[in-house]
Order: sequence, then structure tokens, then C-alpha cells
Amino acid sequence: MKKILIVGAGGQIGSELTTYLRDIYGSSNVIAADLRHNEKLAEGGPFVELDALDRTKLAYTVHKNGVDTIFNLVALLSATGEKNPQLAWNINMGALNNSLEVAREYNCACFTPSSIGAFGGDFPRDKTPQDTVMQPNTIYGVCKVAGELLSNYYHTRFGVDTRSVRFPGIISNVTLPGGGTTDYAVEIYYEAAKGNKFTCNIAPDVYMDMMYMPDALRATVELMEADPSKLKHRNSFNIAAMSFTPEIIREVVERHVPGFQMDYNVDPVKDVISRSWPNSLDDTCAREEWGWKPEWDLESMTKDMLEKVRIKLGL
Repeated sequence: MKKILIVGAGGQIGSELTTYLRDIYGSSNVIAADLRHNEKLAEGGPFVELDALDRTKLAYTVHKNGVDTIFNLVALLSATGEKNPQLAWNINMGALNNSLEVAREYNCACFTPSSIGAFGGDFPRDKTPQDTVMQPNTIYGVCKVAGELLSNYYHTRFGVDTRSVRFPGIISNVTLPGGGTTDYAVEIYYEAAKGNKFTCNIAPDVYMDMMYMPDALRATVELMEADPSKLKHRNSFNIAAMSFTPEIIREVVERHVPGFQMDYNVDPVKDVISRSWPNSLDDTCAREEWGWKPEWDLESMTKDMLEKVRIKLGL
């Protein structure tokens, strides 16, 4: 990767991935693009206002800047997508299709994240294997499955270097989440840091895979830098770090914030979604094919999250 374009750079992952990549590859070599102007991203390096559904402008940006790698991070997330499925399909698949087609035209590598939301139907919930039944019950998940297939098609049919990971719920101390089913696992730290009682919208017994943002960023770069000859899978790799229920994370947070309280008001839409997802992922293929290994667990993440959130909030 020498010249990178991040489409959807203003989102939860994109805003941090932009900074992360600029630190590694140099600010001038990482172009952030988003639908609206983002002052913070623009201050740190090149920035372009870009609608990912505008293929002509996307192609122009890639050609003008000599881009060799596209990170397509444009998506409406699971819970948000259910409010407007048609819009979610048009945005999620439109951005991906344009990114793949421009990557084909200009010989770029292309990374598009998939998700645990791609799973659904009758599949093993515990240690969900790399290759299994994928019949999701959300438009977000449908887009992710279709995206994996389309990305693989562009690789086998046109030779485009497509790569992807199935992200668990991402927990960040920098950017707030944007309408996903796993958002509670970020919100709990903000309320705990402020000394507030937290009302969780996920049932207390539901396991979901989660990952701290530093691991997610590192996984993205390690996969894109991996030797392509060793990649038997491309779109998309299971990656895992930790799996817990709301009750488990509550107990860990309470150890760091004595007296912390949490109750429940379960969102029926998120309840259906969360119960359709894996309890935990088997990431053996990622470990074997490109050396994936997480560095953060729930305990170390909780300590770091609370410290960073308190600093952020001036507490």
C-alpha cells in the first residue's frame, strides 16, 4: 500500500483508521473521503468530499491521486438499516459495487469490512466456523453476505485483490457508535465513567463477539499487508478477541467502578438481531493464513476504556 483512499472515513472505524494509516504510511499518502466535510480529518492530511454512490467522482479521485488501495467503509449499520431497508441496500451495495468497479478499472486493492451480522439461520452459535450457513435476518447482514460474494467474484473473475474481515462489535474510546446492535458495549463505559446508572437494551444472557478498536485497526493492516499466496480465504475472515454478555461486562465494569448500577430495557428489534448472531467466532483460518492474534481482552480493554473516556470527558 503506497497511496490509500478511505471512503466513508468519517464513520466509527474510518475516522480512527485514517489516523492509524497516516501514522504508518505518511499523512500525504492517505486520502480521507466522506459525504460531508470533516475538519479533523482534513487537518491531518488530504481530504475529499465524496459521495460513494458517485462512481465518476470516485474514479476521478482514484485516477488523479494514483491510488493503489481503496478502503470502502460506507455502510448503514444493523439497527439503523432496519428502519429503511431499501436505503441501506442502495447505500451499502452501491458503495461496494462502485469501489470494486473502480478498483478493477485502476488496478487497486480493495478492502470492505464484513461483520458477524452476516451470519444467520441454522448455524453453530458457539465457535462459529469460517465456512457455514449464512442466512441473516437483517438487510445489513444480507448486504454483508452479498458483499462477500461480490468481492470474491471480482477477485476470481477480474483478479482484483479483494480482502475482508468479519468484524465483531467494535468498541472505541474515540468515536461513538452509529446505530449498531453492539452499541451498548461502548455506551456502558461512558455512563460508568460519569457515575450514572446504565440502562442496557440487550438481554442479560446474550453473548456477542466484541473487539477493541486497536485490535480491529491492526487486523485490517495486517491482512492488507499479508502475502497473497497464503490467503486461501479472502472475503471474509472470521476474527475474534472476546465474547461476553451484558452481565459479564457489567461485572467487570463494577470491579473498576464500585457501586456501578445497570438495569435492562430490551429493544425488541435488537433482541431479535443479537440472538441471530454467533455467540463466538472460530478465527483459526485468520490465525493460520496471516497470523492474526488479538492483544486485548475484556479486562485490559475495560481498564483502558475507562481511563480514556474519563480523560475525554474531563472527569
